[in-house]
Amino acid sequence: MFDAGISGKRASERLADVGEDINQVDALLISHDHADHVSGLGIYQRKFGLPVYVSSLTLDTARRKRSLGQLGEIRHFKPGETVNIGHVSIETIPTPHDAADGSAFVVDDGQRRLGIFTDLGHVFDGLIEVVSTLDAVLLESNYDANMLATSSYPAFLKERISGPQGHISNTESARVLLAAAGVSGKIRWACLGHLSHENNTPQAAMAEHKSILGDTMGLYIASRFGPTEFMQV
Repeated sequence: MFDAGISGKRASERLADVGEDINQVDALLISHDHADHVSGLGIYQRKFGLPVYVSSLTLDTARRKRSLGQLGEIRHFKPGETVNIGHVSIETIPTPHDAADGSAFVVDDGQRRLGIFTDLGHVFDGLIEVVSTLDAVLLESNYDANMLATSSYPAFLKERISGPQGHISNTESARVLLAAAGVSGKIRWACLGHLSHENNTPQAAMAEHKSILGDTMGLYIASRFGPTEFMQV
């Protein structure tokens, strides 16, 4: 499982809705210290007995910001290292998002490679090359540029979101996928995630990706409000 931004109850229910049992999850990996990714860390571990993989700086920063409660089994990694869990390896990739020590992830079972890429900061060097090695990817598509520009957000927040330590837009996401597909033609599908509730819509994200990608690959949208359809790599 990647990140713990919703309650343990909601996570358990959403997994059950797609036929999965949270008690069968092998581990929890944390990408960065922001609340929408880490606030449930302690509950997930205590309630479901999940070992937690997290960088020491991310955990220290999260603890300074909020109470995580008593924690048990913690396994640290440094972004850039590979973590082995059971029969899969998870490559951790440093990101320039405005977190203390953020990571994206690539899960590799020796046959297929799945990317978990949110809170990227910007389209950093090497991103397209890594995405080109994937069979499928959950990729951040955070905002529609026009919606953000005309939103009621203050200027500093608009600059933070669109700046080099913020998020990538629908257009940037689509261009990453197009470039990666041009390198390898390997990606079977992309699921667009981390859509802003205020500055994006599923319809806008899908329309932008289809206008740029055409029928290059399958496209899905990760819901903010419930489980997304089950996807297989």
